[in-house]
Amino acid sequence: MKKTIILILVLFTIGWVWPFMLARGQEVQKTEKQESIISPQQALSTLPPQASYDPGGRRDPFKDLIGHGKISAKPSTTEGLLSIDNATLIGIVKTPKGFVAIVSGPQEFPYFLKVGDKLADGYVFTISDSQVVFRKTHERGFPLMRPRNIVKEINPEER
Repeated sequence: MKKTIILILVLFTIGWVWPFMLARGQEVQKTEKQESIISPQQALSTLPPQASYDPGGRRDPFKDLIGHGKISAKPSTTEGLLSIDNATLIGIVKTPKGFVAIVSGPQEFPYFLKVGDKLADGYVFTISDSQVVFRKTHERGFPLMRPRNIVKEINPEER
């Protein structure tokens, strides 16, 4: 009888203490899970450092050539290079393939331009019997957000 009473007391104490032990074990597991979560700063600090490039006196091939240069006061076109601003329309000739515009440059050399020919700051958009429409895509070497059409006409007296 003593054995049964002792057994009942042991089972009763185990039944009474067991839920508290389980709850304590779950709290331990939760704290372990919380410790295993890392913040984004910790994750970034464990990454290897970013790659760097030492040009060693040479031009860095990874730098942007257009956006970070100094803007000079003079135009980006060099002497002898034809741009829309310094082009003067001399005449328009009709050929079997279409119209050809005769334009003089800054050194008074003649240029024969067809539709689609590129200039320093744009290209020839259309040519008709009395006018040439240029599409300007760059200004001082930088691309324009909205290309502009520039029309150069022949005076009616010169036709």
